[in-house]
Amino acid sequence: MDDKPVDDERGADSPSRRISRKSVLRAAMAAAPAAVLLGAGAAGAAPALARDRVGEGQRLEPTPTCDDGDEPTPPQMEGPYFKPNSPQRSNLVPPGLPGTPLTVSGYVFGLDCRPLSRVLLDWWQADPNGAYDNIGFRFRGHQYTGADGSFRLTTLRPGLYPGRTRHLHVKVQAPGQRILTTQLYFPGEPRNNTDPIFDSRLLMTVQQQGSQLVGSFDFVVNG
Repeated sequence: MDDKPVDDERGADSPSRRISRKSVLRAAMAAAPAAVLLGAGAAGAAPALARDRVGEGQRLEPTPTCDDGDEPTPPQMEGPYFKPNSPQRSNLVPPGLPGTPLTVSGYVFGLDCRPLSRVLLDWWQADPNGAYDNIGFRFRGHQYTGADGSFRLTTLRPGLYPGRTRHLHVKVQAPGQRILTTQLYFPGEPRNNTDPIFDSRLLMTVQQQGSQLVGSFDFVVNG
């Protein structure tokens, strides 16, 4: 089984390298945990970002529409192994199972570049040996974005499933909106060139940090 480590990160010509309004908002949120968020009082109602603190006495006002040219995150096939009713958890690693630790984090944005809270992310993947658990819920789980639209997943790098490149499955659903079903990919994988489903727009940024992999990806959905 090919278990070649990924490259440090995506190439310089990746769309994620472009400076965009969404990137500025993301950086402002990361730098300012005290950002003011206007959340709806009832659970399941989508919040709106009122403004981000970027320094004392300074405020960054979001534009009414997003001029980044960001398209919604492209959908992909569900595949044969999705299971409903996964447990709510952000850590998919079974106790004591060996593998390469992987953390994936990011934000979910609406088309207007505003981060969305309480967005459902339902994850499933192959284990480090390339097998899916179709009896239980190993390497399956769902979580919700926080008030700032962020998420963080702890798992192990999936193994190679026959005929496919390395990937993660996910369903993303903003409150009251349609479900986006898609897959995320790893840079530097030899099978990226031969997998007929692979889409470079769904490449994560992945860095090697010691024995661990740290990945990031921002979703853009209707919301």
